[in-house]
Amino acid sequence: MRWSVYLTELMQPLVALGSLTETRGAVHSAWLTPGLLATSVLAAVLSTGCFRATLDYYLGRRERPIAWMVVTGLVIVVSVPLLLVLGPTSLNGVLPTTSTEVAYLTAFSFAGLALALTVRASVLAGAALVLLVLPSGLAAGMSVSTTVGLMLGLAIWLPALGAAWRCSAWIVSVVWELDAAREAQAQLAVAEERLRFSRDLHDVMGRNLTTIALKSELAVQLARRGRPEAADQMVEVQRIAQESQREVRDVVRGYRAADLQAELTGARSVLRAAQVECTTEIGLGVAALPSAVQSVLGWVIREATTNVLRHSDATHCSIRLQLTADRAVLEIDNDGVPDTPKPSAGSGTGLAGLRERLVVLGGELTCRKEGPGSHRLTASLPLTATATFDTTSPAAGPSGAGPSATALPASAMETST
Repeated sequence: MRWSVYLTELMQPLVALGSLTETRGAVHSAWLTPGLLATSVLAAVLSTGCFRATLDYYLGRRERPIAWMVVTGLVIVVSVPLLLVLGPTSLNGVLPTTSTEVAYLTAFSFAGLALALTVRASVLAGAALVLLVLPSGLAAGMSVSTTVGLMLGLAIWLPALGAAWRCSAWIVSVVWELDAAREAQAQLAVAEERLRFSRDLHDVMGRNLTTIALKSELAVQLARRGRPEAADQMVEVQRIAQESQREVRDVVRGYRAADLQAELTGARSVLRAAQVECTTEIGLGVAALPSAVQSVLGWVIREATTNVLRHSDATHCSIRLQLTADRAVLEIDNDGVPDTPKPSAGSGTGLAGLRERLVVLGGELTCRKEGPGSHRLTASLPLTATATFDTTSPAAGPSGAGPSATALPASAMETST
């Protein structure tokens, strides 16, 4: 875009050469040819430099180029009268041969100036340049009608070219903004990937490390009592550590996805090892839920189980998943909220990470006390239009759109302890 304008500005010497071809056979001063060429070259260089400076100002990359604007304006004010007065009359006897160069110099120099002026200032500057032609044309011996015609031509050409240059500058500014937006998008993508990695690493390692700590403590107590079960507990610790290594590798590769049934089984096992009774109520048709819904619900179960083990003295925990025609609601209750919160190693990011996962799918997460020592975590997630269910499943509604909570009898709920 810049070079297209530069090349257009630098065409002024060619226009001047074209004007000189009309002077054959006309009487003119000896200085006209070198003077016209020198003026056109000077105007081309100044208008190009002025456009470059005013474009940078338009883009917000520099201060207003006052010096460029003043010098360019002086060249126009001085050149227009001299070229019209000293230029010989063309063969048709109407306009001076330099009138084309005057129009070209005035219009393209004004277009560069207009980028650094307000619309009102541009209109006033353009009107002043048009009025400058009136005394210059009359002094050159042009008729009033010819002078007015030249003024009208400039009155049309100046705003048209100024608007074209301003539109070009606007396109350049849009390109700059798009480039900046692409850079910001790349930075946001990196930040989002870091956030995803930290969230997944927290969710993956949180429960496993808690389980390793509990089982190690149990193994120590059994070993002190001389019980052979201590070796079995350490074997389990080894298995969990190896599983944690595999899951961390999956997180790094970005392929980690929580499995709902696996998380339920793991939650029951871990809570049972910690002497916490666990009851689950899962509606039929869960296997037909979209993989994204199952994955995020699996993360909720994992994080809630970790929090029960870390921050509560629960003796009972219940996990209920209810399916309606358009939503899946997961409720996790425990009865071990201490009066004084247990000390934590950090501020915790698990629930914040869960909320981020749910918000992406249009869900929400709430935590509240249900009574003395009781706590409930609720995750509600909509089943979108793409979340179709297997119509052959017993849990599917009459139209196959999905399971209905009101249509599920008690026998359709799997209860395990």
